[in-house]
Amino acid sequence: MTSNIRIAPSILSADFAKLGEEVRAIDEAGCDWIHVDVMDGHFVPNITIGPGVVKDLRPHSEKPFDVHLMISPVDQYLEAFAEAGADYISFHPEAGPHPHRTVQSITALGKKAGLVLNPATPLDILDYLIDDLDLILVMSVNPGFGGQSFIDSQLRKIENIRQRIDQTGKDIRLEVDGGIDQTTAPKAIAAGADTLVAGTATFTGGPGQYAANISGLRGE
Repeated sequence: MTSNIRIAPSILSADFAKLGEEVRAIDEAGCDWIHVDVMDGHFVPNITIGPGVVKDLRPHSEKPFDVHLMISPVDQYLEAFAEAGADYISFHPEAGPHPHRTVQSITALGKKAGLVLNPATPLDILDYLIDDLDLILVMSVNPGFGGQSFIDSQLRKIENIRQRIDQTGKDIRLEVDGGIDQTTAPKAIAAGADTLVAGTATFTGGPGQYAANISGLRGE
């Protein structure tokens, strides 16, 4: 059941004084992706990091960098994050006037395109976009801060999106971010998620605990 589950620790919960060491530690602990939360203090009420930090972190791991852009406008920063070393670039449809064009731009940069759905974002945004996506990220909290509680209503959304992905026959990852821990991870997986973002649940206990934390999220 868990063999296809990818764990993407969010460095938002890491020790920012030693980010490079933290990225190496979660890599060695067996994570699958490195999840990077980019916030601008405008689209969401918090400010984190920019492409310069992503570029500096890139040499510390060969794992895919899963960059979640919570910024608006988003289009003008796509190239910078692509050049910094992002592998997946995900954005919110509310962050620009033409989501389809944004997807095209990410793909043209040679990166995998992800669309992020906030808790209240309706699913019809997928109607004319899903075939062009590599990743759909369901926010199970309102974006902006780590450590929030999982919003259970998003389980129905995950189930619905899983059905849509399966109907396409395409290899589209279904990722969930927000309040993921050893209690909520099995619920998200049962609903159809195959990729889990976990900040607090990964980084609790320090580097010596990271491998056990990651295994626990997978249900191992």
